[in-house]
Amino acid sequence: QVQLVESGGGLVQAGGSLRLSCVASGPISSINTMGWYRQAPGKQRELVASMSKGRSTNYSDAVKGRFTISRDNSKNTVYLQMTSLKPEDTGVYYCKIVTVRTYWGQGTQVTVSS
Repeated sequence: QVQLVESGGGLVQAGGSLRLSCVASGPISSINTMGWYRQAPGKQRELVASMSKGRSTNYSDAVKGRFTISRDNSKNTVYLQMTSLKPEDTGVYYCKIVTVRTYWGQGTQVTVSS
């Protein structure tokens, strides 16, 4: 069974940084897209950043220039480096991988205080 485990969330002051990690384990063949989504209270889940197998990236306008997505295929791991955090970045962050199926992690809370 494929499992995704996120880590690195927490409480940080505005202007601070956090680094999220997501490790995928289980019977995984080839991972195509790896990405991060977030869901703020009362809002829909939205894309934050994604990276294809060929390492092309896609960022939401809200995080461009502040967040950086990266991946280590040898470790089936995707990272999200978040800098210059704002209170509006608060939410539960989920990682997602796409192989022949789509898998989601359980989420990690990020809270940015003003």
